[in-house]
Amino acid sequence: MDVRSRRRRGVLTAVLVASLAAGGCSATGGTDEAGTAAGAVGQARPPAGAGAPGEAGAPAPAGAGAPDLRVDQRSIIYTGTMLVRVDDVDKAARDAVAAVTAAGGFVGGDQRSSVDADARAELSLRVPAARFTGIVDELAKLGRQERREIRTEDVTEETVDLDARIATQRARVDSGRKLLARATSISDLVSLEGELAKREADLASLEAKKRRLADLTALSTITLTLLGRDVSTADEGTDLGFMTGLHGGWKVFLSSMTLLLTVLGALLPWLVVIGVPLAALLVLLRRRRRNPPAAPVGAPPPPPVGGPQPPQVSGPQPPVPATRSAP
Repeated sequence: MDVRSRRRRGVLTAVLVASLAAGGCSATGGTDEAGTAAGAVGQARPPAGAGAPGEAGAPAPAGAGAPDLRVDQRSIIYTGTMLVRVDDVDKAARDAVAAVTAAGGFVGGDQRSSVDADARAELSLRVPAARFTGIVDELAKLGRQERREIRTEDVTEETVDLDARIATQRARVDSGRKLLARATSISDLVSLEGELAKREADLASLEAKKRRLADLTALSTITLTLLGRDVSTADEGTDLGFMTGLHGGWKVFLSSMTLLLTVLGALLPWLVVIGVPLAALLVLLRRRRRNPPAAPVGAPPPPPVGGPQPPQVSGPQPPVPATRSAP
């Protein structure tokens, strides 16, 4: 029994020593890992004067996978529509172009009508997004603002998605080029060239979409309509009254007369060429109906239409005595 007890004690002692040795190693490794983690945290920790990652103006944490979606970092498309009534349309249009050019923008479209009774100008202006609000307020001071409409479209998620897809597609293009460089047979070369061309086309399409979004977010669009003082718009209310009706009726009358004179001018050559000979022919036919040809001398008068018929005498007719001449 003593021998067995000694053996059991020896085995337990060996197991205990091995356990203690393993625990010491793990503790040392844990200390090293803890020290490394603490060093990493110390490096990633922002300076004392820097704000928290969620605060405005604070830098994003290093190695963060999520994009920075703060308000000042979002991709927003601004679009504005304005209607301003001014005294001089041409001067106001020049001032608007000068203000946009000074802000770093340009004119995308310019349509003007310089008629005094209906003077108007419609400008499509592209301005930097950072100056959008200031330019809108400056354009409103050109005259009397009658309408302003501002629209925004947040394309941040679409931009982030495009960035991820572009990065993935570039990696696919790079891998395709590496495989193409290692091709050893003609069939592999042809198939890899086709696949690489498809990947490059997809990458070019994604980059074009990204450039389009970048252009829309970097430069905002303002559609400015300038109207003269007497120009009416479709948004104005309909006035009622005798003078309003008279004014509208006179306009309709003038428009009708203009249309009638236009049609008459278009038909006048045809009336001269065809109408004059036709009128002369009608006059000649009417004169022939009014003056029928004279009957020959000695012919009996035509019987009356619908009256009693003269008696018919049968046999030889008596001779008609000759008329005597006067002495």
